[in-house]
Amino acid sequence: MLDLIREIIQVLSNNKMRTALTGLSVAWGIFMLIILLGMSRGVYNSFNSGFMAQASNSMQVWSGYTEKPYHGYKQGRAIQLEKDDAPAVTNSNDSHIKTAMPIIYTSSVTISTPRDYMSAGNMEGVYPEYLKAQGREIVAGRFINDIDLKESRKVIVMNKRNVGQLFESAEDAVGQYVSINGLSFQVIGVYHSEWGQEVYLPYSTARMLNGFTDNISSMLVEVQNMSTMEQGEAAEQSVRDVLSKQHDFANDDNSAVWIWNRFTQHLQMSTGLGILNYAIWIIGIFTMLSGIIGVSNIMFVSVKERTHEIGIRRAIGARPRSILGQIIMESVFITGFFGYIGVVLGIGVTELLNHLFADSNFLKDPTVTVAIALQVTVVLIIAGSLAGLFPALKALKVKPVEALRTE
Repeated sequence: MLDLIREIIQVLSNNKMRTALTGLSVAWGIFMLIILLGMSRGVYNSFNSGFMAQASNSMQVWSGYTEKPYHGYKQGRAIQLEKDDAPAVTNSNDSHIKTAMPIIYTSSVTISTPRDYMSAGNMEGVYPEYLKAQGREIVAGRFINDIDLKESRKVIVMNKRNVGQLFESAEDAVGQYVSINGLSFQVIGVYHSEWGQEVYLPYSTARMLNGFTDNISSMLVEVQNMSTMEQGEAAEQSVRDVLSKQHDFANDDNSAVWIWNRFTQHLQMSTGLGILNYAIWIIGIFTMLSGIIGVSNIMFVSVKERTHEIGIRRAIGARPRSILGQIIMESVFITGFFGYIGVVLGIGVTELLNHLFADSNFLKDPTVTVAIALQVTVVLIIAGSLAGLFPALKALKVKPVEALRTE
């Protein structure tokens, strides 16, 4: 093994400039592959931690306008969702539908304290199960519970980012009172979300503030036991079928109610990100190709320069397998050595990107994992073997007698 290493070093020393330039192209190809894979992973992580992935097990439903005449009604009729629609969807006997929850919201509320004031997002009246269905977490206090709902308490749950403008910390906010549109509410909890800024209050309280109307703003349908696009589309159609009976419109009228099927959209975007990852691998491998061709050229030159030596080894009984293995090992060594220089530099840049985009929603942890490093290692070994294979096969074709005549 030591003899092989010394021989490889000697080959590199005899062709310093050529080896350096070829190694640079290999290192650059691997470097770009690591950067691209890190960026791809950052986008994927951002997607998985964003609002799309958090609520991928749900569908959001809004009121709309009919596009088709139905049962004597003209097209263009407004469909208004009502609170009784939620239990009707829940009890639809569809195994993929877990529950449906009505939502009432007021847009663009102003929250004030003696310290400061701010404009927040929607104030949404929801049920206790809503936050879990959205995939969000409580970081201080608690979420709305059944007692809050039963007693129509004037309590709210705020986003951590909004709390930071009004209180010292999330813990300090819990138990304090704020004014929203002239009414006093107690903060009972703080949740974390990278995207949303909604303020939550009990559904019953929101309904009371809206004059006990049966109209609702939207409905969240939580789904379960689904893994395919067909199942997601079937669950969506099931919801539409129930609502068409509730409000007397055609069940194929997609404009009567607007349904945001987060499950199917999540599958579509996951598929797109998977294709992106494959595309990045292909681009990275083609970028490496110029370097691999350079390594192969070096090995061809090396074989030509060592024709006499190979002839002597063949004449004294060296097996073709040993000569083949030596040349391939030399190629793997060159590719691996310079490749890992590219890996180290690429990892360094991805760590820098992770630091620069630490507070960004676009890239989240754009670093490479151990699994990616192992994949790149496999690529290096395969590429190095292929780069040395053809020169090695050429070396085996040299007849010992002819090789001994070569000067």
